[in-house]
Amino acid sequence: MFTDSHCHLTFPDLTSQLPAILQAMHDAQVHQAMCICTTIEEFDAVHALALNHRNLFATVGVHPDNEGVHEPTADDLRQRAALPKVLGIGETGLDYYRLNGRSVADMAWQRDRFRVHIQVARETALPLIIHTRAASDDTLAILKEQGEDGSAGSAGGVFHCFTETMEVARAALDLGFYISFSGILTFKNAEDIRDVARFVPLDRMLIETDSPYLAPMPYRGKTNSPAYVPFVAKRIAEIRGMAVEEVGAVTTRNFETLFAKALVC
Repeated sequence: MFTDSHCHLTFPDLTSQLPAILQAMHDAQVHQAMCICTTIEEFDAVHALALNHRNLFATVGVHPDNEGVHEPTADDLRQRAALPKVLGIGETGLDYYRLNGRSVADMAWQRDRFRVHIQVARETALPLIIHTRAASDDTLAILKEQGEDGSAGSAGGVFHCFTETMEVARAALDLGFYISFSGILTFKNAEDIRDVARFVPLDRMLIETDSPYLAPMPYRGKTNSPAYVPFVAKRIAEIRGMAVEEVGAVTTRNFETLFAKALVC
């Protein structure tokens, strides 16, 4: 059994193919998937997927890279977080990869947005789904500033689609977070990420597709799907000297542990 901990089934490349995607998931033994919200405007569609399908779940959040969208207030997030089958807060975090002529100082709006998400995650006791790109120092600093240190009262969560350094992985684990690996792990030039996958404790590891992006080998360059998450598990199995079924079982158990409070509500 496999779990895709992060996918975007409301994105245009996938939403029109939902019946085929669900069947492909079943055939690949992918028994559940988390549908990630990236704007408040998108939330109703993401939530409807979770309500209409037993094996799909939802989050609420606004991606750090999204501009010109409804800026989420704490109340926006809090109200939606209380709805059935909403398991996490995010996708949230920081992304300085495309500054478009701006400085890091100009991205204060991203940092403010991130703080709102962290505060609501702590209030609701729902885990954070963290996106960080070219911004790991600030991401970690703001988590610490907001009290996310793995102690009682921390929301915790997962650093999704991990592409950072070993040092960032260590820091995230020290703060109590899980690390999730995507199809990038299967790419030829991703040895540094494979080194991280060798290091992360098995009980703190998740797998994901980030569909429709980042399809794993042998599908690189094609539209990704939750049905492809076993290919990520297969690469981890090879790295760790395990059976792929064991990777699927462990990462599914980790998903259910991380999101346990919301799964039983």
